[in-house]
Amino acid sequence: MKFELKDKLYYSIGEVSKAFNVNSSLLRFWEKEFDELQPKKKVNGIRKYNSKDIETLRKIYHLLKVKKMTIQGAKNNLINHKNKINKHLILREKLEKIKYELEKIKSNL
Repeated sequence: MKFELKDKLYYSIGEVSKAFNVNSSLLRFWEKEFDELQPKKKVNGIRKYNSKDIETLRKIYHLLKVKKMTIQGAKNNLINHKNKINKHLILREKLEKIKYELEKIKSNL
């Protein structure tokens, strides 16, 4: 999964949902289910996700969509294996970036 977000302080729910290729309603659902995910909300209710929120979303996405865990299983895993998940996600993202670059090089040949 390749997440393409420009370096900004805050991202809208539309930008985040597009980057993760999920509906914004799913992001709002995950907010309710996972205490770790708490984006800032403006007075008018507009959500603003910061880099910490994006990192939390990457973990949740990985557990639910890639590893096919249940919500409860993902909650337990987040609590019990915080450091292990971070290392795996960082490694996975690096490998996906490398793969993307290699595919670009291959298409240019």
